[in-house]
Amino acid sequence: MSDQIQHECGIALIRLLKPMSYYQEKYGTWKYGLNKLYLLMEKQHNRGQDGAGAVCVKNSLAPGSNQY
Repeated sequence: MSDQIQHECGIALIRLLKPMSYYQEKYGTWKYGLNKLYLLMEKQHNRGQDGAGAVCVKNSLAPGSNQY
């Protein structure tokens, strides 16, 4: 049985709307989104959350493709 998401749970979401090359050029690193996600997760941790996880989804891939 899985636990239900309740009011104690926090969810952080980063959605990058531009290609990675944009963030590399503007901010000097391709890790821009990861850095922002890390900061959001730190804020959740400081609220007393015990668990953490990260998921990366790329919507434009064909089914069965594993390209990054």
